[in-house]
Amino acid sequence: MKDKKVRNGGMGFISVLTLIFIVLKLTNNISWSWIWVLSPIWISIILIVIIFAIILIAGRIKKGRW
Repeated sequence: MKDKKVRNGGMGFISVLTLIFIVLKLTNNISWSWIWVLSPIWISIILIVIIFAIILIAGRIKKGRW
């Protein structure tokens, strides 16, 4: 049996989008504040936290602890 090696390389969509925004900001093509330039990172983190919280709450409701 051959060992299959999965190679997951490259950048994800959020990383590419953030990099594009940073380049546009540094080349003065956009005049956004740095909060919005880095928004793909913090928005994705917030979404992950919300999804995790929903899963935890749903699990507690299903077990009858709430």
